[in-house]
Amino acid sequence: MIEVSRQTRHFLADSYLSFVFWTVLTSLGLCIWYFPLWHMGISGYEVALFADMAPVLLGIPALRRVLRRHRGISAALSLAGIIAYATPNPERRLLGVTIGTAGAMLGLGSALYEDRVSGTGRLDRSIQAWEAGLLLSVALRMFFQTNNPVWATMNEVNGGWNKTGIALGLLALADVVTRRSDEHAEVRAAKRSDLPPTAATAQRRAAWVPTGLGFGALLFALHSMYSDSAIIGRWSWDGYPSTGPAPVPWGGLVATALAGGFSVGHRLELATGMLWWSVASAGACAITLVPGWSGFAGGLVLAAYVGSVTRSILHAVARSPPGRTFFVGVLWYNVLVLAHVWVVAYEFVPGGPLLRERTWVVMLATMLSLYAGVRAARASLVDRPGGARHTAVVTAAGPRSDRRRARGVVWAAAILGWAAMIARLPAATRSPVPFHEPERLITAAIWTVHFDLDNDMWLAENRIIDAVRDLEADVMGFLESDTERIIMGQRDWTQRVAEELGYYVDYGPSPRKHTWGCAMISKFPIVNSTHHLLPSPVGELACAIHATLDVHGRPVDVIISHNGQEENPLDRRLQTTELARIMRESMNPFIFTGYVVTKPHAENYKILYDQGRIHDIDPTDSDRWCQYIGYRGLKRVGYARVSRGTITDTEIQVGKFAVPQPGEDISAWAPSYKRVGEAHYAPEYHFPKVFRGKGVRGHFYHVFKEPRYFD
Repeated sequence: MIEVSRQTRHFLADSYLSFVFWTVLTSLGLCIWYFPLWHMGISGYEVALFADMAPVLLGIPALRRVLRRHRGISAALSLAGIIAYATPNPERRLLGVTIGTAGAMLGLGSALYEDRVSGTGRLDRSIQAWEAGLLLSVALRMFFQTNNPVWATMNEVNGGWNKTGIALGLLALADVVTRRSDEHAEVRAAKRSDLPPTAATAQRRAAWVPTGLGFGALLFALHSMYSDSAIIGRWSWDGYPSTGPAPVPWGGLVATALAGGFSVGHRLELATGMLWWSVASAGACAITLVPGWSGFAGGLVLAAYVGSVTRSILHAVARSPPGRTFFVGVLWYNVLVLAHVWVVAYEFVPGGPLLRERTWVVMLATMLSLYAGVRAARASLVDRPGGARHTAVVTAAGPRSDRRRARGVVWAAAILGWAAMIARLPAATRSPVPFHEPERLITAAIWTVHFDLDNDMWLAENRIIDAVRDLEADVMGFLESDTERIIMGQRDWTQRVAEELGYYVDYGPSPRKHTWGCAMISKFPIVNSTHHLLPSPVGELACAIHATLDVHGRPVDVIISHNGQEENPLDRRLQTTELARIMRESMNPFIFTGYVVTKPHAENYKILYDQGRIHDIDPTDSDRWCQYIGYRGLKRVGYARVSRGTITDTEIQVGKFAVPQPGEDISAWAPSYKRVGEAHYAPEYHFPKVFRGKGVRGHFYHVFKEPRYFD
């Protein structure tokens, strides 16, 4: 009984350190992204991405022996990635996360190399702990609305549990440092001899290149597709009426698919078979190309496949030369990560046009690399020369007690994820209530939120929530909002905003549509929404949401859009022309909120407003460049500009309108530009007073110093 308790304690400690592995790995891209985001181009800090190449050092025998005998070194280094939150300086935090990533990868590499001796079950325990750590990370992020509470971008203010994470990490580290050495004679002999290769091992080493490629693809697939439960749901999302699974509760299926895959990973002959890879490839094709539930189902199949081959590929890595194999594997992982970024950031990076809007190329490379890896694993773990089988390896995965323990932790994490989904379901499915129903008002706003990463490299959704609540916005568009990418942390911050404030949410064009994102939250039911990719022959792909809302019983159309940059005038003209066409063809009252990149009354301005048959909310406001609001068929009440605080580099613009009665004829409608004082309207029509003067949390009425009202 004491022995079981000790082994269980060790496994839980290893699982937590694996959770730290996934924590620092998923936060590295997010911390790196902060710097090019504010530099508007390559900053130089991107070199930190290659911290994960640290396992290459395992090719040095002396260092390999030190790390193998003293696992606490790499474990302690990995904890630097979560301790980094303690410094407010972004550069120092990135340095801490970089060290943590290097330590975590060294820990994985040294564990695979040390534990590879057959017959002990140690390698399987290490792999199972790594799998459990991933699922624990996914489950915890379900509770925290896709954020990891111990990321270095979290703190006590924005909902972080950093001190708790550090305390648990120190307990796990203490367990690693103080645990007794395994007394198995084979392991002790292997340590003394530094694991010289046997003839069988030497045969297996011939496959180190495909094994490395398979490892890189495995790490990339788990990170890019399954490090958060909402990723494949957002990949398959395609607007209203709902054409895909909501993150809550269906994210629980992602954890279930992963757990199922991990649970059958010991069936090596099944997991490494050509048929199973073919089925998974069909799933990869579906999640890449098909919207809605069909695409999501394909993503679940792919999750089960990736989970099932994890053990095989890591076993093959353990049986290959560590320095060379990890060099190939992690370098290929980094290439895939960069390609994953290049498909959307093509305008700002060297060689970007080669991968412009080609996510399918990245997925194809991933699946082919996985195939190379599993075939190499099959050759070394399943097949013998002459067609015989390693039957003992095919049917067993270490001691049964180890397998039961690992499955228990894995499935407990999956159940924990479902518990999070159930706990969040009431908030995610409640019916929103507009702010001023008796007055038939709709307050619409637009804000470029810079990917929810504030000026000091902290996640900002708690302050975004406070600002939206204080604004009393019924409809709000968020630009630069797609954070379901490795460089943004693979998270969906709109879930928290919608659940805490009570909104319907349209995430906008999915990550596989290659835009920087535009999202919409609404207090009014979203009857229909269409995601547009605006003409972009030269520059970055521009996005728009065209939605029809049921506003106090009357259909009202809304556009949220983000046009291209100043450097591409042709793109901006074509995009503006397409937006004008969409608005011109609608017969409903209309609100436009978008990022246009033009001076007032310039050519693109005239295309938007004149050809779109809409009116500027305030044609006398000459101090605009990016964001604009337009309208048609509504009574304009007021217009305000609110400063950004330290959340982003762009202000909030907000308009308040009164909606005609259902059936009221608006064919003869014409705007009024008569300015009036605030006293002209009852208090229910006023903009919030909290933003007057110095405002609150850095948000205040600026430019005009107060809202403007119109008759």
